[in-house]
Amino acid sequence: MTNIPTKKLNNGFEIPEYGLGTWQMGGRSERDLSNDDQADIKAINMAVKEGIVHIDTAESYANGHSEELIAQAIKENNINREDLFIVSKVSGSNQGYDGVLNACKKSLERLNTNYLDLYLLHRFPDGFSLEETMKALVELKDKGLVKNIGVSNFNVEHLKEAQSYSKYPIVCNQVHYNLRVREVEQIGLLKYCQENDIMIVAYRPTEKSKLFETTPKIIEDMCKKYNKTFAQISINWLISQPNVVTLAKTRDPKHLEENLGALGWQMEQEDIEKLRNEFPNQINVSDVVPLG
Repeated sequence: MTNIPTKKLNNGFEIPEYGLGTWQMGGRSERDLSNDDQADIKAINMAVKEGIVHIDTAESYANGHSEELIAQAIKENNINREDLFIVSKVSGSNQGYDGVLNACKKSLERLNTNYLDLYLLHRFPDGFSLEETMKALVELKDKGLVKNIGVSNFNVEHLKEAQSYSKYPIVCNQVHYNLRVREVEQIGLLKYCQENDIMIVAYRPTEKSKLFETTPKIIEDMCKKYNKTFAQISINWLISQPNVVTLAKTRDPKHLEENLGALGWQMEQEDIEKLRNEFPNQINVSDVVPLG
């Protein structure tokens, strides 16, 4: 079992550096009846046995079935709920005041738990009042149904607005960030979160393995220097930065073992910056859908 290091903010929020993503477990936006649910349950159990406690899901993943699979894994394998750090997200279409409250209630029912360690707005509310949305999140925390509140895919302007409506800190922003996708750096979001006690939770740390289609010379050099694989360099580059943790989905034990080899060591600051500046084929901010 791997001891997963954690990172802690000044406001007291603490989260593991590496977590399990569950996007496409059980299906995509709808439940896939042909999906091998037992394989997904096995993958969740495997991750927990290897020391992973941070499990990330959303009501939109397989239309809630991803949450049900997590509950089944916990039940079938006698996993102690108190040992886990479970995160879910409310869909953009449910981000009105009543919608948030109802969505959280349903997520708790599907997960078979009476609280979430972290509850996120999946994206900036479209067609809803952010003030009313945040009012609902605050109410959920007041009632103890969620321990922490956060957001996903928010830019700096949206983060500032959301925080202005909450008496509780927004502890994290879950965003698409890796060696190739650098929007969070280009729009100043990474710097803002680091300077304002907010954790960045980076999803797709290896760009769903697309990073590995070719191996640049700079990566060959890093792999040799640290005696690590491309995947391990990619993940460690993220978590070696202040206020950055990551999560990834894997069903393959070998891939999980490899990813866990990215933990427990620190990349030198000089190499972090070298990769930031010199990693090839970075995607410009104009090439991606803007955050929020």
